[in-house]
Amino acid sequence: MLTVLHETFPQHTFLMNGLIQGVKGLLSFLSAPLIGALSDVWGRKPFLLGTVFFTCFPIPLMKISPWWYFAMISVSGVFSVTFSVIFAYVADVTQEHERSTAYGWVSATFAASLVSSPAIGAYLSANYGDSLVVLVATVVALLDICFILIAVPESLPEKMRPVSWGAQISWKQADPFASLKKVGKDSTVLLICITVFLSYLPEAGQYSSFFLYLRQVIGFGSVKIAAFIAMVGILSIVAQTVFLSILMRSLGNKNTVLLGLGFQMLQLAWYGFGSQAWMMWAAGTVAAMSSITFPAISALVSRNAESDQQGVAQGIITGIRGLCNGLGPALYGFIFYMFHVELTELGPKLNSNSTPLHYIRQGAVIPGPPFLFGACIVLMSFLVALFIPEYSKASGVQKHSNSGSGNLPNPPERLSDEDIEPLLQDSSIWELSSFEEPGNQCTEL
Repeated sequence: MLTVLHETFPQHTFLMNGLIQGVKGLLSFLSAPLIGALSDVWGRKPFLLGTVFFTCFPIPLMKISPWWYFAMISVSGVFSVTFSVIFAYVADVTQEHERSTAYGWVSATFAASLVSSPAIGAYLSANYGDSLVVLVATVVALLDICFILIAVPESLPEKMRPVSWGAQISWKQADPFASLKKVGKDSTVLLICITVFLSYLPEAGQYSSFFLYLRQVIGFGSVKIAAFIAMVGILSIVAQTVFLSILMRSLGNKNTVLLGLGFQMLQLAWYGFGSQAWMMWAAGTVAAMSSITFPAISALVSRNAESDQQGVAQGIITGIRGLCNGLGPALYGFIFYMFHVELTELGPKLNSNSTPLHYIRQGAVIPGPPFLFGACIVLMSFLVALFIPEYSKASGVQKHSNSGSGNLPNPPERLSDEDIEPLLQDSSIWELSSFEEPGNQCTEL
């Protein structure tokens, strides 16, 4: 994609990258609550199929028409909420105590694709050209769609849905800003959402520019970049499958989130101050451990959500991440520009193994200013996460993990009738006059 982007917009490569990702992220933010709410009513499979199809649809356009490709990839942000549907699917088919492990496996599967795809793409591009890369990606996308159609069952039975296919979705459920207003009514949801926003904003910016940063500033060639991705991906799989389940059992959900944020701060600070290749490799191992944060947060959200609102809850989190996907690349590009770190030229061919020129300013104290700034943002996320209470749906009791007295806090004041009930603790979002709540049955690739 980077090659096509540079060939299409040679003078403003990173500016256009930020605009494209910004539009895509904004559309994802706007659509996530609606798709999450619809999946709670109509089932997960139709939306899993739709999100995968529209996410992969622009791939063949990369060789047919680059302009149409970038237009469609921007518009595809409307359906770039695959993770929220998948996590809601997982919540449907697992028990509550199993979800953190299941979310870890989902994230690890994504990491496995991240390990294999760059290496395969680089090999095919170097030996057979970019056209074959696009063809293989298109075929894999079609196989994925066929697999969903044939092999993936519906996870949400009729009795778990508020009503049948004729259910109406209110504007409050579809309006992302109404969701944000609802977030403000529930302190727990508000703290979780702020934590997600502050932790994923620098991560989204890092994803958008990091590999080009390794090439242009640190001096990595294509082979080293592929090896770096493979190392981080493999370690992420281990972290999300082995360490995550151990940490969830030993430390608890909230403390696991805090530990993941700590690793994220460390790796961003290391990237910010690092100017040598070995520092990048060392920070990459820490970055792999920080990958436990999102599945741990998703498990925390799922544990606080009712069984018939998993899609809505995960949709809000995915919507916030989508908003970060729009803001993060622009933020990093602006900081690079402010500190005169030029990333507008690609240098050697992307499939070349030669070492490019370095753009590190002589005597620069901070080679990567955006990464250090991102570490400061994650520090704020860590401080916010400290105040997230531990919530038990079974007992309806909330307590702060850092409270040593063990005394229960005073019950919260009851909201007035016109106030909206907390999203992650109340099933009345559907606003049905006569609906008996089903039993509390428990549940991105």
